[in-house]
Amino acid sequence: MMNKLKFSSHLAIGFMLFALFFGAGNLIFPAQLGQYSGTNIWPAVIGFLITGVGLPLLGILAMGFSGSKNLQELASRVHPIYGLFFTALLYLTIGPFFAAPRTGTVAYEVGIAPFVADGFQQIGLFIFTLLFFIVTLLFSAFPAKIVDNVGKILAPALVFLLAILLFVVMFNPMGAIQAPEEAYQSGAFVKGFLEGYNTMDAIASLVFAIIVISAIRSLGVTDNKRIFAEAAKSGTIAIILLGLIYVGIAYLGATSVQTLGIFDTGGPVLSGAAGHYFGTFGNIMLAIVIILACLTTAIGLITANAEYFHTLFPNISYRTLVVFFSLITFIFANFGLANIITFSIPVLMFLYPLAIVLMLLTFLSPLFNHSQIVYVGAIAVTFLISIFDGLTALYDSLGIEDLGWMEPIINFYSSVLPLYDQGLGWLLPALIAIVITSLIAWYQKANIVQKA
Repeated sequence: MMNKLKFSSHLAIGFMLFALFFGAGNLIFPAQLGQYSGTNIWPAVIGFLITGVGLPLLGILAMGFSGSKNLQELASRVHPIYGLFFTALLYLTIGPFFAAPRTGTVAYEVGIAPFVADGFQQIGLFIFTLLFFIVTLLFSAFPAKIVDNVGKILAPALVFLLAILLFVVMFNPMGAIQAPEEAYQSGAFVKGFLEGYNTMDAIASLVFAIIVISAIRSLGVTDNKRIFAEAAKSGTIAIILLGLIYVGIAYLGATSVQTLGIFDTGGPVLSGAAGHYFGTFGNIMLAIVIILACLTTAIGLITANAEYFHTLFPNISYRTLVVFFSLITFIFANFGLANIITFSIPVLMFLYPLAIVLMLLTFLSPLFNHSQIVYVGAIAVTFLISIFDGLTALYDSLGIEDLGWMEPIINFYSSVLPLYDQGLGWLLPALIAIVITSLIAWYQKANIVQKA
């Protein structure tokens, strides 16, 4: 048994994990955060880093610590039906519903939109995403090593291009940082914390962790404690890279407002910055690399969904599922980037608290002897709060002000739960539920021992 991996192995696995994480959202959301937060950029960025970088690392560590063979097995500690429900919803969120369509729209907005006249943007998006997802379908239906190899080349190429752009921004900013937009004038830290949900990396980490653990096992590490330690080292390399890029892109966004103006999404910020510093050549280079990087991410997400749902429905062939998910992804992509982001927020406000509490329970599990009652209690309490967070966000996205039957519940939560109005009302009740149910589990165990 190998006791320790070499630094070169940590570096290789860390870069592989970074490439898995680094997709469309990692480019657009820090740029948007920088634009909107203005002079309050630093508290906003710190909040963003906690959920955008800290939680993905926690997810990797949780899976390594749990010893589970996949996410469904871990989530089934609550109940097998919950494990199925949670895992399926998570896959659909990072797949055809939100993250996969976003790859096509970001590739278009950053790479193609600057070259398309204003009146033709919608037809341009349609034609581009049609071609983009046909290519995605073909590669996903016939998986080949070429995708892995292209990914290994593209991730460093994209980092290199971004490093050049961000280096220039640091020494020659486009303009002075402006006053923050209304949403960031107070509570910039909490706003940044919630914006980090949009990257979807924390929920994706619960899927990607299995790939990391398999890579570590393939190098001869079999002891669970050692796997956890090696995953922690490799994961740290990936999140340091991500964190540095987030800070740089957020600063780019903050300094771009004076020159480029405010955008609805972060996509045009990057293309605008590339054009500002390097002209048409900069736009073309950024377009090529980002389109290819988004393409490899899209292929990975469609493939992962087809493989997972094929295990649930073995009678439906893998390739049929690839066609189905590619079609759904193409349709959703044509709603446009701003709409995809708007409608993903309710799902993330519901799903993220459940994912965070599952991670916490995984680490605390030995303390309450893996008792199911603790998992059920904490998740149930979190569910009852986060479901209303999600519904409230959905009503906001639809422009519905009358909450109807939910209003008494929302008012009760708002008056009783600390941080509820900031979207973190689930946190304290979940911790209290863990403590109370742990005491019940210890009492039950003591009774059983006494009777024996």
